Amino acid sequence: MSKDNELPGSAIRDSEYLSLFCQEFFTPLARSDQRRWAESYVRGLIHVPGRKSIRRISDHVVGWRADQCLQQFVNQSPWRWEPVRLGLARHLSSALAPQAWVVREVVFPKNGRNSVGVAKQYVASARRTLNCQKGIAVFLAGREASVPVNWRLMLPRCWDADQKRRSRTHVPEEEQHREWWSYLVEALDEMVDDWGLLPPPVVVDARYEVGVENLVRELGKRGLSYVVRVTPDTPASAGAPRTPERQATAEELVMMSARHGRMTVRWGDRADSPSGSSHFAVATVPGPTGPPRITPGTPYPRPRRVLAEWPSGQVRPSSVWLTNLNASRMTELIGLTRLPDRTGDELERLQEDLGLRHFEGRSFRGWHHHVTLASVAHAYSALSRQRDRHYELSLRPYAAGGVR
Repeated sequence: MSKDNELPGSAIRDSEYLSLFCQEFFTPLARSDQRRWAESYVRGLIHVPGRKSIRRISDHVVGWRADQCLQQFVNQSPWRWEPVRLGLARHLSSALAPQAWVVREVVFPKNGRNSVGVAKQYVASARRTLNCQKGIAVFLAGREASVPVNWRLMLPRCWDADQKRRSRTHVPEEEQHREWWSYLVEALDEMVDDWGLLPPPVVVDARYEVGVENLVRELGKRGLSYVVRVTPDTPASAGAPRTPERQATAEELVMMSARHGRMTVRWGDRADSPSGSSHFAVATVPGPTGPPRITPGTPYPRPRRVLAEWPSGQVRPSSVWLTNLNASRMTELIGLTRLPDRTGDELERLQEDLGLRHFEGRSFRGWHHHVTLASVAHAYSALSRQRDRHYELSLRPYAAGGVR
């Protein structure tokens, strides 16, 4: 590199740090050229302005027309994405000290019909039909950052028997359409059983999804703590054994409890939080009378509760959550309900600034490669922001004339 093109010292340090960061997660890739292409792709997702196409990444990062090589690495190369996700999850479990695993629906709008999993399908979060791919991401959500570490591509039913499209996009035979909660439970099982992670509470916004009772039942069977946002008319006992009596809705149950008192929480302590206050109430869902039925090898059944929030001045709750967490630590429970919004901000950054939506490949393997590499890029960006924030905080006493 000529002196005219030399990078400033801080940029060199950043470049070296990114190389070391990539080395940690791409060690499982079998060949050195695969590891080099992985780092080049991540660099492109982070540093290339505008659209992160493979050609633009090749031009800006590699410096010569290597787009065919890079395209082959992302879309056809047979490297496994699972070990990369495992390494990322273990690293972030330590670096972020996650408060929860937050689940997000992720939508990839597409033109045409040939990319894997594309169909005109209803998008719950957008409340309309789009031509798109739909995925599920599990974020490790800490106080300062949230990063996705596990992914599932949800196949529409119309792909099950379309052998022509399945063959073109190399969809594995075992991949078939399932309900959204089944994909989610599978991802959680992988993280707990295969990766050996200690699970914090699982936080899911399931207001616009069907099968909430199945999700809650499966989470409970696995002994996982959960905080699941539901519609007000969801039966409070969703997922429990059915009884002939009419079951109170989640809203009805918690509004009866609210008559006996609510907790008031004031927002705005942080610079990025709007000011204001909300009232919260919690109610325990009635269970069967008598001692709980214990089955050998299954977790001890924990009481289910309904948590609801009323912004000041409103009569009906604005949000209702089912949870099996202990209500004695209400402030922590309430804090978990704020995580989906913060994770949504991280997802927007991942989509727009780090190229998550810019993938141009069509194969099943390519989709999983791309979202995994985008997760690594986002992890680097999020941890860099966290490091810079801590550095700025450490300088504040000096800037204010504090003791040196």
